[in-house]
Amino acid sequence: MPAVSVAATVLNERDDIDALVESLMRQTLAPAEVIIVDGGSTDGTWERLESARLKYPALIPIRDESCSLQRSPGPIARGRNVGIAAASSEVIACADAGCAYPPDWLANLTAPIFDGASQYAVGGSYIDPANSTVWDVASAPFFGVKLNADAATKSCTARSMAFRKELWQRVGGFPENVFLGEDTVFDSKVRQLVTPAFPERAKAVYQPRHTFRSALRQMAGYSVTDGVLGGRSARLWRNQARCLAEVLAVLALVYSPIPLLFVLALEIYFAFRLDWTDLRKARRGTLAARLAFSLLVPWVVAWYQTVGSITRKNRPNRQNFT
Repeated sequence: MPAVSVAATVLNERDDIDALVESLMRQTLAPAEVIIVDGGSTDGTWERLESARLKYPALIPIRDESCSLQRSPGPIARGRNVGIAAASSEVIACADAGCAYPPDWLANLTAPIFDGASQYAVGGSYIDPANSTVWDVASAPFFGVKLNADAATKSCTARSMAFRKELWQRVGGFPENVFLGEDTVFDSKVRQLVTPAFPERAKAVYQPRHTFRSALRQMAGYSVTDGVLGGRSARLWRNQARCLAEVLAVLALVYSPIPLLFVLALEIYFAFRLDWTDLRKARRGTLAARLAFSLLVPWVVAWYQTVGSITRKNRPNRQNFT
């Protein structure tokens, strides 16, 4: 069978590490090795990895405390690079904590590479509305996450991507000067060299378990990073335009409600346009939560991306405070 190594990086993921390891070890295409780089966990994650190594010989845990925010400006990217550098296979698949993987995930994700169709494959991620929080579903499309395993996606995420190791070397690996969104930067560099494949049934099952606050915090973190990098300026302008339109529509109420009704119609479209068919099956209250989150997105993006562009400083994530 073709050889492929799976690489992931973790920090303080005690609640999710078992599901990650077990799902990767149950693949129909058995990985040659599963390399998980721990950035110096203090919550028991490393101890769980050591215990799992006794059960799964193909598991290779690496503890590298340089893969933390205290020692690297891009700890997630560094963790990925450490794991990939240690891999023995010529084909690498990336996975993430907070996710589980169906048994045919690895075979489906790497098929275009082994078939010679591409050197790079992107699988995407999805959440199961029946087993997720209201705010997981409400925020999903704004993070490029689908609500259906069969939904078409071209969203890049290191939760599910595979490539030849030589390609990773050619682009200089994942950028270690980037705190969040390192997979987006990596993807943009790779696409300058090769055309990606988007295999079906290769999505990670993502389980963020968001609350309203944590979903907004994640959106703020990604927006700050965009500002720090100076990227996605068109996205910033679009969201600023939405904010301005909302303000002007409210002010125009003195003369007519029509501008506000028009803006609200547009906001409803933005909230539901990507996954309305799947969203109709979601639990009660989800539609209102989606609309509320969608209304807040332009304000969060406009503010925090601007803050990032001024301060040039990223926001730590929850793992760095555990």
